[in-house]
Amino acid sequence: MYRIAIRTLLKNRVFSLINVIGLAVGLACFLLIAAWLTDELSYDRYPVNAGRIYRMGVRLAQNGGIADYPDVDVAVGPGVREAISQVEAETRVSPLTTFLKLGDQVYKEPGLAIADSNFLSFFSIPLVAGDARTALTQPNSLVITRSLERKYFKGGSGLGQSLLMGFRQLKVTGVIDDLPARSHFHFDGFVSVMSFPGMAHGQTWSNIGSYTYVLLRPGADPAAVERQFVPLVEEHVVPETQHDMGVSLAEARKSVENWHFYLMPLTDIHLHGHTKYELEANGDIQYVYIFACLAVFILLLACVNFTNLSTASAAKRSREIGIRKVLGSIRRTLVTQFLSESMVLTCCAMLLAFGLVVLLLPWFDQVSGKHIGLGYFLGVRSILFGLAVTVSVGLLAGVYPAFFLSGFGILTVLRGSAVRSRRSPLRSTLVVFQFVVSTSLIIATLVVYRQLYYMQHKKLGYDKERVLFIQDAYGLGQNLYAFKQTLLSDSRVSDVSISPDAPVDRSGSHVDGTEIYAKTNRENENASEIHGNIFHVDYDYVKTMRMTIVEGRNLSRDFPSGDSTAVVINEAAVRDLGFKSDKAALNQFIVGSGQRQWQIVGVVQDFNYTSARQKIAPLLMMLGYNNGGVLVRINNASVIDAIHRAWDGLNPRTPFSYYFLDDRFAALYSQEQKTGQIFTLFAGIAIVIASLGLFGLVAFTTEQRTKEIGIRKVLGASTSRVVLLLSQEFLALVTVALVIAIPVTWVAMHRWLESFAYRTGLGWWIFALAAVAALGLALATISFRAVRAATANPVKSLRTE
Repeated sequence: MYRIAIRTLLKNRVFSLINVIGLAVGLACFLLIAAWLTDELSYDRYPVNAGRIYRMGVRLAQNGGIADYPDVDVAVGPGVREAISQVEAETRVSPLTTFLKLGDQVYKEPGLAIADSNFLSFFSIPLVAGDARTALTQPNSLVITRSLERKYFKGGSGLGQSLLMGFRQLKVTGVIDDLPARSHFHFDGFVSVMSFPGMAHGQTWSNIGSYTYVLLRPGADPAAVERQFVPLVEEHVVPETQHDMGVSLAEARKSVENWHFYLMPLTDIHLHGHTKYELEANGDIQYVYIFACLAVFILLLACVNFTNLSTASAAKRSREIGIRKVLGSIRRTLVTQFLSESMVLTCCAMLLAFGLVVLLLPWFDQVSGKHIGLGYFLGVRSILFGLAVTVSVGLLAGVYPAFFLSGFGILTVLRGSAVRSRRSPLRSTLVVFQFVVSTSLIIATLVVYRQLYYMQHKKLGYDKERVLFIQDAYGLGQNLYAFKQTLLSDSRVSDVSISPDAPVDRSGSHVDGTEIYAKTNRENENASEIHGNIFHVDYDYVKTMRMTIVEGRNLSRDFPSGDSTAVVINEAAVRDLGFKSDKAALNQFIVGSGQRQWQIVGVVQDFNYTSARQKIAPLLMMLGYNNGGVLVRINNASVIDAIHRAWDGLNPRTPFSYYFLDDRFAALYSQEQKTGQIFTLFAGIAIVIASLGLFGLVAFTTEQRTKEIGIRKVLGASTSRVVLLLSQEFLALVTVALVIAIPVTWVAMHRWLESFAYRTGLGWWIFALAAVAALGLALATISFRAVRAATANPVKSLRTE
């Protein structure tokens, strides 16, 4: 059976090659997307008790919106464990950026964390050196990864060695392997929380900053546990708010009535954790759905192509089928024969697809940012999955041609008229399906790239070009302002500002993590309250960043006390605080925790200091605590070396490090860009596959109508008339596909755009352009075959066999 199938395929080499290549490309795309999806869905599965681990967060409803934080205060985890019996254990971790010194070498380490003593065992992270029971129990203990061990100790053992962090001598008490790639955090080392008594034994509940994870007991209901958080808010958060704000108990209860602790499953964080304070950039469940649909569509299109090309070759095999039936072959035998041919083709296509995967995998890993590796495809599960796909595709793609070809009547095929059948509803449906998919993918690609372009080029409210941010400026100590004056004396520097808050960096600090009150006076009980961010700035910040004061003035030295109690707020703060206009906010007061009070002297135009996915939040810009960084607007990149020399000349305690704001801004959207590139590539391949399927149907039709075309040519029909005759049926089907695809895609892309706080519109021209592209693609595909049939010699087409 299979020997006959192989002979038949070798006899029709061109047909077989086209079929194998089309199917192989579809299968390769399907396998790569499946690997990407598997990777995305495999995050944080490595802990032994991953299914029972949850991260605690807090949601604050205010001013019609939700402020969502993935971290809580230091006392929440231990307090919850003691108060709620369903909580078996808890652990905490807080990111730490610091400097480590070994000998004369000082290194900045942004990937450290402060962790509880049980953190490693909680997440099933084994030590390769050291005692897991005691590694993080003592103050100034440090557990590092093998990568960090190689960096500091040059291949030797780091266990028992010491590193200097400020004035602390940290002792390496353990070494671990690098954390799994599929984890929502990747720290290079852990410092014992006992090194920081305020964190280890902190009693506050009403702030944030500690990423807290709880392990529920087997069978515990997370929803039931969340309900038990409500009395804990009343017991702990309310009195703290009353004390910190200096307000009555009733006011404190009102201020935290929308304070909700919640649990997020550990395995959901990567795809569902979208707060602006995530430990790392996460994935997006929407992209998982989109790529899953794309993979299925590509596989279906490849199967449709196989079906179309197989039926298109029916005319050439009709005599063969008739002779087989005359010689005694029954339909079941013929169906088995054609299915065996389908399986042989599919196996060849799968082998070729695997070769394409091997060839494309390094590029795919680079573009997607993944580390899938060839080993994934050589695993037992992947091999079994590949075999299942091969069998399924072979049956799915071959079942219709098998029954179609085996159904020819003996007398009919021997007369040579087997394939002159009426239009098949199935084939028409396949054309419509292919171009529904193709048109949808064209529209989706246009919308995705338009949104990416919009995010990267929208007016931000400041000028990010040619601005570098020098980090860790506190290392200059008393020489910080001398450094600023040195930079300003260089003609290649236009402006300098001292501030730790770059507009595209992690967005500011919080006012003690609590509410900011807007009051015309301290006794106003009906004042609005907001949750906002603070930028600590100097007098030159607005000028350096080319921001716009829309009402009032900037902070200035020319006013009493040098504006030490003044504040400039953004337009979002004006709206959320309930002021009727920007002008109405001037000279009003904002009161924060501890009854700290600032007078509003100016309103700055809203500017994006986070991704366009997030709505611009209320912001306060005030003096003080602003020595963490230096923003420098330069005219020429050659000045960077001079800046470096000026830094070194002042003998700082920290090494010189900087980044450009436009680079950091571009990094905000790197994940979207990578996803967009992958989507566009596979969408383009899907469209090409769809075109091949249409080509197969056109070939089938022209084969059916060869003698008709010859007669029309003899009777005087022009080439253009014949091409139109062959094209109009398919163009009508493509038009039907457009009518279906456009509204469906509009709904899907509208929902996708809703995930962005700032988004482009779905202009009519996008759909018009996609329709023109789809029709043009169809016409080009049809014309290639139709013109060839229309220009053929009619004598040959009319010759009887």
